Amino acid sequence: MIPTFNTPTRRGLLGGGVAVLAAAALGPRAALAVSNSQAESLVTSAVDRINAVISSGKSESAMIGDFQRILNQYADVNIIARSALGPAARSASASEMTAYVNAFSGYIARKYGKRFREFIGGKINVRGSRAVKTWVEVDATADLAGQAPFAVKFLVSDASGKPLFFDLFIEGISLRLTERDEIGAMLDQNRGSISGLTAALQKAG
Repeated sequence: MIPTFNTPTRRGLLGGGVAVLAAAALGPRAALAVSNSQAESLVTSAVDRINAVISSGKSESAMIGDFQRILNQYADVNIIARSALGPAARSASASEMTAYVNAFSGYIARKYGKRFREFIGGKINVRGSRAVKTWVEVDATADLAGQAPFAVKFLVSDASGKPLFFDLFIEGISLRLTERDEIGAMLDQNRGSISGLTAALQKAG
């Protein structure tokens, strides 16, 4: 059964948590030439950090803090947030975008960081990579206790000047598009108000 990310299964939550690291967004822009080895190195480093958090036994708040630091290091949070916001990002002021991006980062960290304990004992293993157009796909396998392994695919580009995640697929499901749907729904609930969305994100997760 393919998981959806609106259902709080361990598989879906794992995908969401990692994905946020991966999900940077609008897709590669005028990408440079990230190599397979660079992409694999980035993913391996991020995965090692994630695995360490999963198995650390830390408190929930400490895990959330760790997760947000990983997010800030391995993903372009600004691009992830803009992609999730969609066309509305074009009409937002600089100050509105700054506040929104900060709120989005905290929301993502809380949303998935709280659930890390649910897959203690699991591990993500990098398997290989291949170049596709202007990015590199890095294949991995998520092994969770008591469940069959499942495929995870990280998409890496250096369009922002250095290798970063810009999307993640869990068994064919794009986290970039999933988060865009989630944020779009929240924006609609706030009648298109960026400040209203920002306030909602500060409480969400």
